[in-house]
Amino acid sequence: MPPPSETRADLSNWRSRPHSIAAFRNIDQLMPTAPIAAGSAWALPPSPASLEDLTVRAGGQALSLEAVMQATAGDGLVVLKDGRLVLETYANGLGRHDRHIVMSATKSVVGLVVGILVGEGLMDVAAPVSDLIPEVANGPYAGATLRQLIDMRAGVALTLEQQAAYNAASGWEPVAPGETGGLHAFFSTLEGPPARHGGPFRYVSANTDLVGWAIERAAGAPFSQLVSERLWVPAGAEDDGAITLDPAGDPRTTGGLCCTVRDFARLGQRLVEGDPMVPAAWIEDIATGGDPEAWRQGEFAAGFGGMTMRYRSGWYVIDDAPQTLFAMGIHGQNLFLDRANNIVVAKVSSHNDPFDPRAVGLNHLLFNAIWRMLLG
Repeated sequence: MPPPSETRADLSNWRSRPHSIAAFRNIDQLMPTAPIAAGSAWALPPSPASLEDLTVRAGGQALSLEAVMQATAGDGLVVLKDGRLVLETYANGLGRHDRHIVMSATKSVVGLVVGILVGEGLMDVAAPVSDLIPEVANGPYAGATLRQLIDMRAGVALTLEQQAAYNAASGWEPVAPGETGGLHAFFSTLEGPPARHGGPFRYVSANTDLVGWAIERAAGAPFSQLVSERLWVPAGAEDDGAITLDPAGDPRTTGGLCCTVRDFARLGQRLVEGDPMVPAAWIEDIATGGDPEAWRQGEFAAGFGGMTMRYRSGWYVIDDAPQTLFAMGIHGQNLFLDRANNIVVAKVSSHNDPFDPRAVGLNHLLFNAIWRMLLG
């Protein structure tokens, strides 16, 4: 028997609890997706390291791992050290072969795909996005470079009306059939004078959906195919991933990636190892490039307590020791990378608020506790 209508997830409620608990691992039942094919799985051998009795100190309290998972509505957690599996735990019905949407952590994957295409000579991040997408040459994105888009330094600020149209175009909101033509139609009809680009960090999700369109134009292939061939198969993913599609069948590259926690971690492991699937110079640029001042003047700096940070190619970078690269998505999705010590922490969640400062803080405290325990 299907669940009663009041508990069934649909496009009007799928991002709020209790509906999100099942919806985040069953996106295919809510909207169309394109598969991201896996290849031969890279094994995750057990590690001699242990996180037994892990304790996270927060607000004067000592919290167990179970308590942190509950407090952050954690659905799955995988920890790797030196490419070996230290910890794997699941909750709320998620299993090791179940995909979970990673929301805006997708932006970090987009940044990797851009780096690969730059290495192949198919993209130039210094070029205006309108070189690849002339449809936006007469709107607010005119003059914005691909670099400014992936670093969230384009000056575009959508009006309330434009934001509503963008939300409808994404395929994530309930709209009447035929009410929206999808993301490409949204960008092609977006009006307004050219914005002033290159200023402080300004988080606009539409930027990365536009980059996704540019990626497909540059490579002449669907985004899902590019991620499969350039990242998923080389990373040794065990299970197929997926990307959500808008009403026109185009990918939501700003937040629609769905994957298992294990494969999320596998991707991170390849990056900390310096695997050649992504050019080493591009990874090094993520770790060392970007403008700290643009971050300090940007809208997220205060929320991270004055940490020395940057945002580069879809990745957040914390320069305070240990230097940490992390991908982050709303409702509690994270991939933490410590390249120097070969530590990867992948965590997915379904907490109710899109951005819960306490949960965000706990996730970072969890990573720090794992880091300290693994390094003794």
